[in-house]
Amino acid sequence: MKFENFDSRSKWKISRIMAYSVLAVWAFTTVYPFFWVIINSFRVRGEIRSDSFSIPWPWTDSFTLDNYTTAFERSDIFNAYANSLVISACVTLTVVILAGFAAYGMVRYRFKAQKLLYSVVIASMMFPVFSTIIPVFRMEFAWGIANTGKVPLSLLSVILPQIAGNLSFSIIVLMGFIRSLPVELEESAFLDGCSIFKIYFKIVLPVAKPSFATIAIFTFLWSYNDLFTQMFFLRYRDEHTVTMLLNEISSQAGVNYGLMAAAVVLVVVPVLIVYVCLQKNIIKGMTAGAIKG
Repeated sequence: MKFENFDSRSKWKISRIMAYSVLAVWAFTTVYPFFWVIINSFRVRGEIRSDSFSIPWPWTDSFTLDNYTTAFERSDIFNAYANSLVISACVTLTVVILAGFAAYGMVRYRFKAQKLLYSVVIASMMFPVFSTIIPVFRMEFAWGIANTGKVPLSLLSVILPQIAGNLSFSIIVLMGFIRSLPVELEESAFLDGCSIFKIYFKIVLPVAKPSFATIAIFTFLWSYNDLFTQMFFLRYRDEHTVTMLLNEISSQAGVNYGLMAAAVVLVVVPVLIVYVCLQKNIIKGMTAGAIKG
């Protein structure tokens, strides 16, 4: 028995080492391209083609901050950051509120069109944004909020379709988690005199925080990176977002790879910081609804 236990432990350790080795290689291939972009954003323009893999140390001639200086001089990055944050924050907050109410109602209540409504929510995820952008633009133009030249209205014209595009996924994720919650907690609170809204905010919402955090993070990242919708609705320079500035700098820089690398870093770093700080919530939210109980 001792030898069998020893063999099983040895096999388990070997399999674990192999799994970690594969994950380490995969992580390296994923992280290294971004690391390459960072180091080349500090490199002199003429040396990127000849020597793009060595590290440009600050005390060497290949190190420079001109790429970032040029990026700030050519564009209003702080205004673009403000526009991106306004759009992403409004979209995230609205999606979390609406998806939470919709998911709770579809899970806890029974009504005639429930299955039909669920089918509509699932079906809406199958339509790409490219297929609906023209009618959405015409509708918003008729409302007087698209292509007006006014920054608040232009940002609103981007916020509305992004909310609609994120609702279906968020509702499905929250429904899976709320369905796993024991209904007895809500029944006992209802018998104690709590209203539906009080039950939702005092019982369901605190327990479902991981799933709400998950949809909030995914919605924020998707909204932040949504170049297609932003380019379609934001026509004027003072309305531009960070991703639009990256696209503009990339098209103007040509073979100035250092400037392009600096622009990529300026766009990606804020998103990377958000993801690293909140990655535990993403994992909890995606797995919490998979277990009943």
